[in-house]
Amino acid sequence: MPTSTASQQLFMYSTVVSDVGTVRSNNQDSAFAGEHLIAICDGMGGHAGGDTASTIAIRSLAHIEQDNVDGDVQVISHMMATSVMAAHDAIVGKAKRERRLAGMGTTVTSVALVAGYWVLAHIGDSRAYLLHDGHLVRMTSDHSYVQHLIDTGRISEAEARNHPQRNVVMRVLGDFDIDSRPDIAIRKAHPGDRWLLCSDGLCGVLEDSTLEEVLSTCADQEECAQRLVSMALRAGSTDNVTAVIADATLALDADAFDLPHQTPLVGGAASASLETIADIVNEPVASAPPLREGKQSPAARAAALRSGKDPNEEPKQPEQRVAQPSSVREDNGDRVNTDTGEIPIVQKRNGRISADPNDPEVAKAIRNEHIEERKTKRSRKFRNRIITILIIILVLLGVAGVGVGTYRWSQTKYYIGDNNGKVAIFQGVPTSIFGAKLSHAVTDTNMKTSDLPPSWREQLDQGISFDTYGEAKSHTRLIKKQLNDAKRKQEARQQEKAEAEQKAKDEAAKKAADQAAQTNKSGGDKS
Repeated sequence: MPTSTASQQLFMYSTVVSDVGTVRSNNQDSAFAGEHLIAICDGMGGHAGGDTASTIAIRSLAHIEQDNVDGDVQVISHMMATSVMAAHDAIVGKAKRERRLAGMGTTVTSVALVAGYWVLAHIGDSRAYLLHDGHLVRMTSDHSYVQHLIDTGRISEAEARNHPQRNVVMRVLGDFDIDSRPDIAIRKAHPGDRWLLCSDGLCGVLEDSTLEEVLSTCADQEECAQRLVSMALRAGSTDNVTAVIADATLALDADAFDLPHQTPLVGGAASASLETIADIVNEPVASAPPLREGKQSPAARAAALRSGKDPNEEPKQPEQRVAQPSSVREDNGDRVNTDTGEIPIVQKRNGRISADPNDPEVAKAIRNEHIEERKTKRSRKFRNRIITILIIILVLLGVAGVGVGTYRWSQTKYYIGDNNGKVAIFQGVPTSIFGAKLSHAVTDTNMKTSDLPPSWREQLDQGISFDTYGEAKSHTRLIKKQLNDAKRKQEARQQEKAEAEQKAKDEAAKKAADQAAQTNKSGGDKS
């Protein structure tokens, strides 16, 4: 007689593929794919800050992989919320210690499988999709400005995809005073459920219908993740691209010796911290498989030309590696590899391997490497020089006509920026041509830029652009509302703290009075 679904235990298999993309210099996404937890974090805040923030968030969540094996749904949901807020505190603390990281932040979207239920935690504009019975359901709502416009009926989903402020996120984990509590959702898990967690480098380019088709038709998890990331890059994504795929499966005999098992995978920026994460989960972890193909798009070729690289040359992909927890590393006597990669390793004719720079054969190999490096550098310099000359010629030919046209076009645009320490609406664009500014302030507000969070001040320094004055005015009202909400929350917290302190004082005074009365009564009885 077949076992009922209710009595069968669900297991989760997952994988992740993360790629830096064709434009960015580093990967600021971080991801985790385990048996009990999956997560995607999209960092922001500059070259150094974004990858640091997303890595901190993954480290803060990773313990749930181990802690929810026999977990309770409500306990794990509370644990996920507190782990996200702990990541926020850690990001704030690190930014205070290292000022170069000021303004960094990260999104967090994570899912845990607990006792037959899915527990979802979310903050930011990364997304979680659930494929159930062949239908794809978006399980998260973006905490972004364009999502606010969609929710209020001012723009459509199609208009949001190309909106100039589609990257403005209203809620993230960062070193500024903003609500860090994630959205929490709980849903019954079913065999065959498939999750997709992704950064906006993927869902911001591919349509939901495309995601549904690939997730429905590609059964192999890794192949599915590889295909989605490749498709996003070929479609012109200019951001880091990350996809986490997870499937729910049944174990017919939960007491069997050979239960479903996988080594947790860590992708993106967090893969540089494999040993640390292995210690947190107390089991081996592996770096995510690299993207096999998908960068030979026109955008990728253009980016390669700009950086002086051969657009036909396949980029060298990093090899997957596995990290053991510290207890195993100590037992194995593992040592740090002292090979710096600067001295070639040569196998001599007698079969012996040598890396001694005093060995004549090794010295010859070093000289040959230096010769090849000089040839490569000369070739790259010549190619860059030719490209530079061609670009200068094209720029000079176009400057005369572009100048007048650019100014006329600029005066049809508006943006919000900093005007002598106050938030103001400007007509034009936040740039200049030959020293001439293409904008001027048309409306000042009573908001001081010093009252805004660092990430918002950074956006104001760059200018938040709009097509019409009305859109710019509406956005200033939204900023003011967010500031007022933050101030009210701060005042409420201070009020609660003051009331708690006063209550404690009143109770102490009452206790002292009761003790005094008791002492007086005892003295009267004796007399």
